[in-house]
Parts: sequence; C-alpha cells; structure tokens
Amino acid sequence: MLTSYDDGRLFGRAWGTSTPSVVALHGWLRDHHDFDAVFDDPAFGPGCTAVAVDLPGFGATPPPERGWGTLDYAMAVDRVLESFGGPVTVVGHSFGGRVAVRLAAMSPHRVARLVLTGVPLVDRADRRATPARSYRIARRLHRWGLLGDERMEAARRRHGSPDYLAARGTMREVFVRAVQDTYEEDLARITCPTELVWGGDDREVPVEVAERASALLRHARLTVWPGVGHLTPLEIPGALRSVVLGVPVRPEVSGGPEPAR
Repeated sequence: MLTSYDDGRLFGRAWGTSTPSVVALHGWLRDHHDFDAVFDDPAFGPGCTAVAVDLPGFGATPPPERGWGTLDYAMAVDRVLESFGGPVTVVGHSFGGRVAVRLAAMSPHRVARLVLTGVPLVDRADRRATPARSYRIARRLHRWGLLGDERMEAARRRHGSPDYLAARGTMREVFVRAVQDTYEEDLARITCPTELVWGGDDREVPVEVAERASALLRHARLTVWPGVGHLTPLEIPGALRSVVLGVPVRPEVSGGPEPAR
C-alpha cells in the first residue's frame, strides 16, 4: 500500500509500523518496487521500519515542474526525513545513490549511515569526455535555428544513451543535469559510515568507479559480489538487507577503514 509523504508531494511504501529508520532511493527509470524483496522480511517490523520512496518523476510521484538537479531531489527527500525525526540509514541505488550523497553532504544530521550500490559517482575510466563531433555540430546548428527539431531529435537518437532517449519532458533535463553534475566534493564532505555494495559484473557502473569513489570517503567499506550485475536490489536482496541491518557479509572486501558501528 502506498503512503504519501511531504504533504502528498512524494509517495512510497513502508515496511514496519515504527518511526522509519531506513529510507531507500531507487535508480533511474525505476521505483520503490525494486526494494520489495529487500524489505519483505520479518526483520522490518515494529522495531525497524524501512521506507522506499518514488522519487519525483518515477512511479506514483509526479515529475518536477522544471528540470531538477540531484540537489533539488536531495532537498525533497530532506523534507521527508525531517518528519521522521532522528537520523536514518539511507540506501541509494544508481541515480538514488547520487541523491543520497547530495543529501548526506547537505544534511549530515539527517543521515546516520549510507549504503550505496551501483552509483555512478565518478566518471568511468573509459567514458568519452565529449560528445561526438557530428552531434556537437548538430546541437550548435539547432541552437542557431539552422537545424529543425525533427533532425535534432534524430541526432539525439543516434548519439544519446538509452536512459536519455527514454526520458521525456523535464525528466530529460533532469537526466542531463544528473550526468553533468560532479560528486567528488560531496563525497569528501560526508562524515557518516558508508557501505558500498557492488556487483562484480556491473557493466553500467564498474567496480573501478566504486573503488575510486570509496577513496574519497572518510569511512568507507566496499563489498563486491562476484557474478552480480547492476540491479543489486533485485539480484542480491538478502545480501543488501544484511548490509542495511549491519550484519557482516564478506564475499570480497576492499577499500578504506572499517566504518564505525
């Protein structure tokens, strides 16, 4: 059953009946259902309540009226956390992890602990720094009024990523801002313990991204699961649940010092 938060601005689902101590943020083009298998467990009951929200523009939550950046998303989640009272564990997958990092850097008093999984926080080593020359020319001609909208959209379809092409309206602006933003300064400002849970076979956000991101964090631990891809909440829900609950799981561990418990 869906619950509304922040006076009906966001929607999500809660597991348990107490004041929420865990808040989960999903990835791009996903929704709160990604965490069903993670939180459908007796561990989440009267003593430990988890909430997974639909971020604006996904699931049951309407899109923002303008092209938000991840800081705007973090502010929206911050208003939800304010109503919960004390600090919580924030779980962020992919795009939701970018929002979680912004939130932890912006409002450290709201976040007791971070669990990040499959989050593109730094550029991949093999990422092309600039768009193809033909696309840059098309974009310039379109700005000058020398290339029509239909031909510009055709150029976007040739060069844009699947996630970019699937987005519409303001959500396309959101996507562009999210991938253009940088998160290194936010990572360096985070003081809470941070668990990074990664799929060893994640092709969208390879482990090398997690390794470089963890080096920027003060209290980080990286756990890599061999044979697991990008959708960790669906592929290893039990392992992710154990990390959220603070139960040690160590298929392969690397990174910085042990987080404070």
